Amino acid sequence: MTTPSPSRPGTDAATAPPPGCPAHQSSGIGAGGLRRLFGPEADQDLAGVYEKLRAEHGPVAPALLHNDVRVWAVLGHSENLHMVRTPSQYTRDSRQWSAVKDGTAGLDHPLAPVFTWQPMASFVEGAEHQRLRGAVTGAMAGLDHRGIRRHINRYSNKLLNDICETGRADLVGQFAEQLPMMVMLHVLGMPEDYSERMVQAARDMIKGTETAIASNEYVMEALTRHVVRRRAQPEEDFTSALIAQPAQLTDDEVAAHLRLVLIAAYEATANLIANVLRMVLTDPRFRAQLSGGQMTVPEAVEQSLWDEPPFSAMVGYFAKQDTQLGGQQIKAGDGLLLGIQPGNVDPVVRPDLAANMQGNRSHLAFSGGPHECPGQDIGRAIADTGVDALLMRLPDVELAVDERELGWRSSILSRHLVELPVTFGKRPPQDVKARPMSHVPTPRRNWEVSSPMPQPFPQPTAPAPEPVAPAPQQPAAAPIRRKGAWRRLLEWWRGY
Repeated sequence: MTTPSPSRPGTDAATAPPPGCPAHQSSGIGAGGLRRLFGPEADQDLAGVYEKLRAEHGPVAPALLHNDVRVWAVLGHSENLHMVRTPSQYTRDSRQWSAVKDGTAGLDHPLAPVFTWQPMASFVEGAEHQRLRGAVTGAMAGLDHRGIRRHINRYSNKLLNDICETGRADLVGQFAEQLPMMVMLHVLGMPEDYSERMVQAARDMIKGTETAIASNEYVMEALTRHVVRRRAQPEEDFTSALIAQPAQLTDDEVAAHLRLVLIAAYEATANLIANVLRMVLTDPRFRAQLSGGQMTVPEAVEQSLWDEPPFSAMVGYFAKQDTQLGGQQIKAGDGLLLGIQPGNVDPVVRPDLAANMQGNRSHLAFSGGPHECPGQDIGRAIADTGVDALLMRLPDVELAVDERELGWRSSILSRHLVELPVTFGKRPPQDVKARPMSHVPTPRRNWEVSSPMPQPFPQPTAPAPEPVAPAPQQPAAAPIRRKGAWRRLLEWWRGY
């Protein structure tokens, strides 16, 4: 694979600067000589920073978030699973974080939109978690997944119609970033709110930028207005189903959970689509497996979830008591970073990063335990159907630049392509409601064989009958070829 993220750079601990070195205070080393998970070095190669931490400290390492707030970076696969699966020791309730209590991680912190406590399932536990999580899963259970796939197909066709006649496109800005937002706003019942500003706000609010708080406010205002509308006039959408749940969520609770579903599904799926398409375009073996039938699009998606998880980390978990993890002494109130990307490349579980991970879903891309992502099936459906539709419509798509020219934009939470410029043969638009069709050659009818057909032995001839005028022949109807059971099942599952 040519995937850059599973590499293990920076594993030579001897090259690390000495703790507290003044020359490094303004770059990758911060207070107490700890490595920063933000700033120029982390933005350039956060995976390399994680590997340096692993070499220096093991599967759990002390590190710094923005404003030099201390956190434990959990890097080991089993250590991450233990943390997310042990609610008796670790909680998602950020109000128990020492940095929140003493104000060093206050409401003005760049990552505040991510970790600030809100009345939703991902921040609570026990009976309250069961109430809120049950409402979300109950609303999702009522979704028409086949219908959603049909809409994914239509939105994919609409986006492809916008580019198919040009022969050139940026598959990040014109496809991967647009499709998930179109689908998720449809699922929530607010397609009229789809806009470029909504797309950019959704991406900006998790980057830890100076504008992240304002972007969060913009998204929440739109969601709150939508909740008020659906409370007064229910429709057949996820929002109305969530409002109607027996848990009787308040407007604030509904809006908070809509934000959780929208942002998590959008960012994860946009990155996932871009990553899968990049692998298809840059790795001949990967594309050959996909084209030759040795790998399906869903299997390609799972491989990408291992190599380039849409979220590289998540802030955070918080220790409820003094405990140990990965050989480190964790104190009550300490914050911990769920290390998705470093956990996926842990040498203990993946000694050979080039090994194929088909059929293995034990990656950390969707977390685990009580707070495992409830919308992962929708994300997979968007990626599967969208990538499949694009490759069907544009089977000759090729990367327009050298792979080394591709740029990335990184934050502590995610890493995604800036652009994915491609070229392809120009094509006419297609009905957005139709199944994506590729231009395939007409089957040959004039096949030749190397030897003549065997002739029957001659038979005794009978007297020739009187000639009769031949009856006019009707053109033979072409035989109707029925689709196989597997093809019919596949088209049914895709929503065609």
